[in-house]
Amino acid sequence: MIKIGVAGCGGIGSNVAMNLVRAGIKNFILVDFDKIEETNLNRQFYFKNQIGLYKAPTLMKNLKSINENLNIDFFVEKIDKNNILDFFSDCDIIIEAFDKKEFKTLLIENYSTKYIISANGIGGRDLKNIKNLTFNKLTVIGDFYSDIKIYQTYSTKVMFIACLMANKVLDIIGGFSDEKI
Repeated sequence: MIKIGVAGCGGIGSNVAMNLVRAGIKNFILVDFDKIEETNLNRQFYFKNQIGLYKAPTLMKNLKSINENLNIDFFVEKIDKNNILDFFSDCDIIIEAFDKKEFKTLLIENYSTKYIISANGIGGRDLKNIKNLTFNKLTVIGDFYSDIKIYQTYSTKVMFIACLMANKVLDIIGGFSDEKI
């Protein structure tokens, strides 16, 4: 069975996972240390009554509301150089959905033999300049310039990029012979 790791359960991670569950994927590992804030609701797969809850277990609950037969492990932990190898070793594909460059780099460097789908440039509303670049087992999707520290985030662009990332996962899975999702 294919297992997907989700490193960061915010706008990108929660929406990629939601799309993959709707596509039939059933095995996940979710990792995030953060709590849901009201400002997250415009682009993340959470609801007003979930404000203040931790993202990883809440995402599991929301995904299971789509399909109760999922196999999901979650960790409410901040990933760092000391624990990075504790989470995704048995995953086939990892969704890199961190906000900060240093965590993106840490994940990519430590799991270079895994398929990793990453986002870069999800701010603003520009959908025309989104690119999909693949380097061996690493795919990066985004516009590569609109840092969320500078540009506001909109659900339209976040969801668009999350859908492209989920579709890349499905493309990769199509390449696995005799595997079931």
